Amino acid sequence: MILQRTPARFRRSAAKRAAFTLMEVLVVAAILVILASVASVGVLRYLDDAKQQTAYMGVMNLEKAAAAFKISHGDWPTSLTELTVPEEGKAAPIDLNDLRDPWGQEYIYDLSTRHPTKLTPLIYSTGGGAKQIRNWQ
Repeated sequence: MILQRTPARFRRSAAKRAAFTLMEVLVVAAILVILASVASVGVLRYLDDAKQQTAYMGVMNLEKAAAAFKISHGDWPTSLTELTVPEEGKAAPIDLNDLRDPWGQEYIYDLSTRHPTKLTPLIYSTGGGAKQIRNWQ
């Protein structure tokens, strides 16, 4: 006997297969979790590198502002907050927000220790952990 698909029989078989099985849904969910975990590792590493580069640039900007302060005043500033004060109708060289590193901590300004090659006061960030970010190149 040859069975032909009648419209009624076709509708019944299509209705039986209208949804995914639990196993198919679990396999897709597992694949998505694996892909998300691999991608998040790369993104977090990228964000950490970006914060370190931002802190490095912040240290360089503070060193340049401190050197300009020394040229105009004859001595190094006693603290980094002196660089945020406008003088003689000019804008302040550094904004108050620029005194914090990307992790929200203040940059450290050590007037007693000198940069090894530039002989400027040491300015650095402690970063998100124990690793210090300095402008020593």
